[in-house]
Amino acid sequence: MNTFAGKERPHRPDWEAFVAAVARRGTPQRVHHIELYQDGEIRDAIADRYGLANGLDKADPYFAQKRYIAVQRFCGFDYVVAGLTGLDMPLNQTAIPDTAGLKRDGGRNFVNEHTGPITTWEEFEKYPWPDPNTPEATCLLEWYERNLPDDMCIIGGLTGHFAELLTWLMGYETLCYALHDDKALVKAIADRLHEFYEADVRRLLQFERVKMVWGSDDMGFKTGLLLSPAVMREYVLTGHRKLAQMVHGAGKLYLLHACGNLSSIMDDLIFDVKIDAKHSFEDTIEDVRQVKHMYGRHIALLGGIDLDFLCSASEERIRERVRETLAVCQAGGGYCLGTGNSVANYIPLDNYLAMVDEGMRWSW
Repeated sequence: MNTFAGKERPHRPDWEAFVAAVARRGTPQRVHHIELYQDGEIRDAIADRYGLANGLDKADPYFAQKRYIAVQRFCGFDYVVAGLTGLDMPLNQTAIPDTAGLKRDGGRNFVNEHTGPITTWEEFEKYPWPDPNTPEATCLLEWYERNLPDDMCIIGGLTGHFAELLTWLMGYETLCYALHDDKALVKAIADRLHEFYEADVRRLLQFERVKMVWGSDDMGFKTGLLLSPAVMREYVLTGHRKLAQMVHGAGKLYLLHACGNLSSIMDDLIFDVKIDAKHSFEDTIEDVRQVKHMYGRHIALLGGIDLDFLCSASEERIRERVRETLAVCQAGGGYCLGTGNSVANYIPLDNYLAMVDEGMRWSW
C-alpha cells in the first residue's frame, strides 16, 4: 500500500457523532470504525510502522495506554475500550505455539472443552471468585477518565460473558451433562455470574465518559447455538437483559458481541434483551449486507468484513468489499466499519490497513 489516509488526512475523533451513528440517528458525515479489539501484535506493528509511539516515554507507567490511544486515533476510532482490571477467572487452558506471522511469544490458549475448574458443588464453593468491588479494579478507567482526549469516549467492557463462562467454568461437555443431571449447580454458577457482571456494569456506569457498554458473549457456531434456545433464555439472556436495562437506565447504549448462528434467538436479543447493536458477522453464517435489510431498522450492525476474506483476499478486492458494504450499510446510520470479529494477529497487516484506509477515503 503506497498511501494511507490516516497519514494524508487523519480523522479527528468525534465521540458524539460516533454515538449518534450507533444510535441510528441519521446518516453520519463520515465512516466510523469499530473493533472489539486489535491483537497486541497488530497494534505494536502499526505503532512501529508509523512511529506512533515516538516521543512517548517507555518508562512511563501508562506508556501502553498512551500508545493505545495513539493507535486508536490513527486508525480512525473515536473511543477506547476499558473495563475493570485484575478480575480474571482461573480456567483449565492449554497453550500451543502460535504460527501467525506476527506471533505472540506465549502461544495461543485454548479452553478445555471436556472439564473445567467447577464440576462439583465442592469445587464451586472453593472457586476463587474475583471481587468486582475492589477499589483498585477501576484504576485504568480512572486514568482514562482524566487523560483521554476530549474528542474520544470510553466503551466500557468487555463484560457479560454468561454463556462463555458457563461453558468454560464447567467445560462444555460437563455443562451439557449437568443440564440434565444437576441443573441446580448450573443455576448456582449462572446466578454467581449474574451477580458478578451486574456489579461490574454498575461500576462502569459510574464513569461519565463511558458512553456505551460492550457485552461480549459467544453463543453459537456455524449452524446453531451452543445451548438450546430455552437454556439460553433461562441462564444467559436474562443476564444480558438486566445489563441492558442498567445501561439504558443510565442513558447509554448496550452493544453485544456474540459469535455463532443466533437466528433462533435474534428476536429475543432485539425485542426482549433490547440490545442496541450486534457485532460479529461471518460470511458462512450471514453477510452483514443482508442483515442490514433484516434487522437494520431495529439495531445497529458493527463490523462485518469477514476475517477469512481479510486473510485471503487481495487488497484491491478488500477495498471493493468495503465500498460495497458501505454502499448498503451506511445510509441512515446504524453501521460502523470493522472486521467480522476482531483484528487477529494472523490477518496480514496490509490487508487490515487496506480496509481501514478505504473507510477513511469513503469519508472524503
